[in-house]
Amino acid sequence: MDSSQNSLSHESEVSIKVPSASLEGSLHIPGSGSGIVVFAHGSGSSRLSPRNRYVSEVLQKQGMGTLLFDLLTREEERIDDRTGRLRFDIGFLSRRLVEVTDWLLKYLEKDWKLGYFGASTGAAAAIVAAAQRPQVISAVVSRGGRPDLADEALPRLKAPILLLVGGADRAVIEMNREAEKKINAEKSLVIIPGATHLFEEPGTLEEVARLAAGWFQRHFEGK
Repeated sequence: MDSSQNSLSHESEVSIKVPSASLEGSLHIPGSGSGIVVFAHGSGSSRLSPRNRYVSEVLQKQGMGTLLFDLLTREEERIDDRTGRLRFDIGFLSRRLVEVTDWLLKYLEKDWKLGYFGASTGAAAAIVAAAQRPQVISAVVSRGGRPDLADEALPRLKAPILLLVGGADRAVIEMNREAEKKINAEKSLVIIPGATHLFEEPGTLEEVARLAAGWFQRHFEGK
């Protein structure tokens, strides 16, 4: 990345080489600002998730950077399609997310505050990874997340976390309520009326994006 691009918004497809894999990603670096949000997609999804891409576009309009990437390689995806094993292996997914975070820190030319936006099982991976990088991750947002799968990491989480759950997603509401009790960091559980697990109802994903942008801005800017 050329230093002459520092004053300009810059987006590119990147090849993320980490110890365990080579992954594809889409990285948007704003010309100014203080935070970049790394997305951890849910089970069976990818960096092309239309919901995550919509949220990332909203964050970009608010001056934030974003990194969307594939948690799994193509070969791992084929294995997961057959077995469904990797999508629920939170230890594996969180290690991969930590590796990508470390790669991003080396790639960036200046110091940026980092946040995680996790969906479904990706939210559990984000919580575990944030607990492992407390000096690096400034905020976490969980969309329809499964924080129960990050059970042992919940009390160790230091980053402020926003838990967003659909009002019609009753089983996941209870999982988030129980997880919230174990979190010692700053936390907020918001139930979005009428939304199901994938936030497909009119206006619900827009509300997710609005709340996420506010949460990240507040903690990136130290307010």
